[in-house]
Amino acid sequence: MLRRREPVPFAFVAEADRFRSNVAPPPRQSLSRTQLAARSLVGLTVVAGLAGSLLFGVPALQPHRAPATSQQSEAVQGR
Repeated sequence: MLRRREPVPFAFVAEADRFRSNVAPPPRQSLSRTQLAARSLVGLTVVAGLAGSLLFGVPALQPHRAPATSQQSEAVQGR
C-alpha cells in the first residue's frame, strides 16, 4: 500500500491502511442439487422472458409500411 507523506492527526487512521485481520471468513457452503436446479430455472426464466420481449417487441417498434397496392372502398369502385 502507498504510504502517506502528509502528517495524519490521528494515529489509528494512519495505521488503518496497514491493518490486516487474522480472522478468516467461514467457508462457503456448497449448493445442494435442489438449490442449483432452482437457480438454473430462475436464470432460464429470466433469459426466456428477455428473449420473448425482444421477439414480440422488435416488430412492434418497426415503422408501419402501407401496402404497395392501394385498396379502394366499394363506394369508389362502383362509380
